[in-house]
Amino acid sequence: MSPLTHIHFAASSSESAQAALADLSDRYGQVPRYAADVIVALGGDGFMLQCLHEGTGLPVYGMNRGTVGFLMNDYVPSDLPERLAAAEEAVINPLSMKAETEDGVLHEALAINEVSLLRAGPQAAKLRISINGKVRLEELVCDGAIVSTPAGSTAYNFSAHGPILPIGSDVLALTGIASFRPRRWQGAILPSSALVRFDVLESDKRPVMADADSRSVKPVKWVEIRSEPEIAHHILFDPGHGLEERLMREQFA
Repeated sequence: MSPLTHIHFAASSSESAQAALADLSDRYGQVPRYAADVIVALGGDGFMLQCLHEGTGLPVYGMNRGTVGFLMNDYVPSDLPERLAAAEEAVINPLSMKAETEDGVLHEALAINEVSLLRAGPQAAKLRISINGKVRLEELVCDGAIVSTPAGSTAYNFSAHGPILPIGSDVLALTGIASFRPRRWQGAILPSSALVRFDVLESDKRPVMADADSRSVKPVKWVEIRSEPEIAHHILFDPGHGLEERLMREQFA
């Protein structure tokens, strides 16, 4: 990768991230976003997703000033331009979500990790699942369901016992959350070209919310999810610590 010498530093509101912002800006200078080659994001995974959603088209190199930091590199202030030049790049495509709420309003959002449907009341949700216009599951009784990208497969999807997907694979994970009926339903792995539709059954007494990377709408009548190959996010990692290696380590931890 060619040298990335024009750096824009962005930081979450946490005390440690703000301290890192001041330190790194003093060391390397602060370039406005419009003149930058790269964004260095200081915070946790949530802040990294926020930076990616802002859609500047610039590569983003994260430095962990949060908690989990799966999408972040270790915070090492020294030799930053050299590390940026040597970084590995991962390209990920987000999901698009379209959802209609009970009041007839159509909502759209993008998700880098996953789109999830979650029950919004005391009773389990009832969902009909269609793939590319064909009903595949007439009724899933559950606490919710997740459609995840490979990049997001180690997050909420994995906690719900969904599969870890290799980076670069052209597939999505469809995972139920606390599935009650069918009791043995194990979810599905779908081609990335699939259009996934959820219709909410008995929505009047079993309300459901939809969430795209913490952008929530409720109550929803139906939700459609598909990959967006025309949109590409570029994330930078230190050599040997890229997304592919991180996903591999998760499976052998």
